[in-house]
Amino acid sequence: MATRLSPALANVIRRTREAVGISQEELAHRAALHRTYVSLVERAKRNVSVDALDRLAGGLGVTASALVAEAERARSRTRR
Repeated sequence: MATRLSPALANVIRRTREAVGISQEELAHRAALHRTYVSLVERAKRNVSVDALDRLAGGLGVTASALVAEAERARSRTRR
Protein backbone atom coordinates (compact mmCIF):
# COMPACT_ATOMS: atom_id res chain seq x y z
CA MET A 1 0.00 0.00 0.00
CA ALA A 2 1.29 3.46 -0.89
CA THR A 3 2.21 5.86 1.86
CA ARG A 4 -0.16 8.82 1.94
CA LEU A 5 1.15 12.20 0.88
CA SER A 6 -0.95 14.30 3.27
CA PRO A 7 1.02 13.47 6.47
CA ALA A 8 4.28 14.31 4.69
CA LEU A 9 2.76 17.55 3.38
CA ALA A 10 1.51 18.44 6.86
CA ASN A 11 5.01 17.97 8.23
CA VAL A 12 6.55 20.08 5.45
CA ILE A 13 4.11 22.92 6.11
CA ARG A 14 4.87 22.84 9.84
CA ARG A 15 8.65 22.68 9.33
CA THR A 16 8.56 25.49 6.79
CA ARG A 17 6.47 27.66 9.11
CA GLU A 18 8.92 27.04 11.95
CA ALA A 19 11.89 27.81 9.68
CA VAL A 20 10.25 31.11 8.72
CA GLY A 21 9.84 31.78 12.43
CA ILE A 22 6.12 32.46 12.58
CA SER A 23 3.29 31.07 14.67
CA GLN A 24 0.29 29.19 13.37
CA GLU A 25 -1.72 32.28 14.14
CA GLU A 26 0.56 34.48 12.01
CA LEU A 27 0.48 31.98 9.15
CA ALA A 28 -3.30 31.85 9.36
CA HIS A 29 -3.42 35.65 9.22
CA ARG A 30 -1.05 35.81 6.23
CA ALA A 31 -3.03 33.09 4.41
CA ALA A 32 -6.46 34.45 5.37
CA LEU A 33 -7.36 31.14 7.00
CA HIS A 34 -8.51 30.26 10.50
CA ARG A 35 -5.77 29.29 12.99
CA THR A 36 -7.67 26.13 13.89
CA TYR A 37 -7.65 25.09 10.24
CA VAL A 38 -3.88 25.62 10.04
CA SER A 39 -3.44 23.52 13.18
CA LEU A 40 -5.58 20.71 11.76
CA VAL A 41 -3.65 20.77 8.47
CA GLU A 42 -0.28 20.68 10.25
CA ARG A 43 -1.42 17.67 12.29
CA ALA A 44 -2.79 15.94 9.16
CA LYS A 45 -6.28 15.95 10.68
CA ARG A 46 -7.65 17.87 7.67
CA ASN A 47 -6.77 17.40 4.03
CA VAL A 48 -5.75 20.73 2.61
CA SER A 49 -7.53 21.94 -0.52
CA VAL A 50 -5.52 23.16 -3.49
CA ASP A 51 -6.69 26.72 -2.89
CA ALA A 52 -5.81 26.59 0.81
CA LEU A 53 -2.42 25.07 -0.02
CA ASP A 54 -1.78 27.96 -2.38
CA ARG A 55 -2.73 30.44 0.36
CA LEU A 56 -0.53 28.70 2.93
CA ALA A 57 2.38 28.66 0.50
CA GLY A 58 1.95 32.37 -0.13
CA GLY A 59 1.91 33.01 3.61
CA LEU A 60 5.15 31.07 3.90
CA GLY A 61 6.78 32.84 0.95
CA VAL A 62 7.12 29.67 -1.14
CA THR A 63 5.17 28.03 -3.93
CA ALA A 64 2.61 25.30 -3.47
CA SER A 65 4.61 23.15 -5.87
CA ALA A 66 7.71 23.52 -3.68
CA LEU A 67 5.76 22.30 -0.64
CA VAL A 68 4.36 19.31 -2.55
CA ALA A 69 7.75 18.45 -4.06
CA GLU A 70 9.37 18.46 -0.61
CA ALA A 71 6.56 16.28 0.74
CA GLU A 72 7.06 13.83 -2.12
CA ARG A 73 10.80 13.68 -1.41
CA ALA A 74 10.15 13.10 2.29
CA ARG A 75 7.61 10.39 1.53
CA SER A 76 10.01 8.60 -0.83
CA ARG A 77 12.73 8.68 1.87
CA THR A 78 10.39 6.92 4.32
CA ARG A 79 9.60 4.19 1.79
CA ARG A 80 13.21 2.97 1.69
